[in-house]
Amino acid sequence: MNYIAGFAISNDVSEREFQLERGGQWDKGKSCDTFNPLGPFIVTRDEVPDVQNLDMWLDVDGVRQQSGNTSDMIFSVAHIVWYVSQFMVLEPGDLINTGTPAGVGSGFKPPRFLRPGQEIALGIEGLGQQRVRTIATP
Repeated sequence: MNYIAGFAISNDVSEREFQLERGGQWDKGKSCDTFNPLGPFIVTRDEVPDVQNLDMWLDVDGVRQQSGNTSDMIFSVAHIVWYVSQFMVLEPGDLINTGTPAGVGSGFKPPRFLRPGQEIALGIEGLGQQRVRTIATP
């Protein structure tokens, strides 16, 4: 995996209402301004002993919503990079999001969608943590 510079946490937020109202692919709910915060920093490849064995978690208002390990990924990081490169040229600085553990809000019955004022905390072992608060937009 010499072609990977490093790893970072990405909060791949989805706006399900916007997405569902307009039908079609998930991309419609993933491209809003302020979505996909990255960081707090990029950890270089040599600082991550085994990218396929990192615990990760996400809490909403202090309640654990998602928990998993990168060993549970359907495809390895190396395979994902290989696959994506079959369809587009990857350049230095490009980011690839690899997915999320089980527990997304839309999967609950009833669904648990984020509301203004909620705090989202998430982390990946060895990569750091993020903490953000949701806000309403006009």
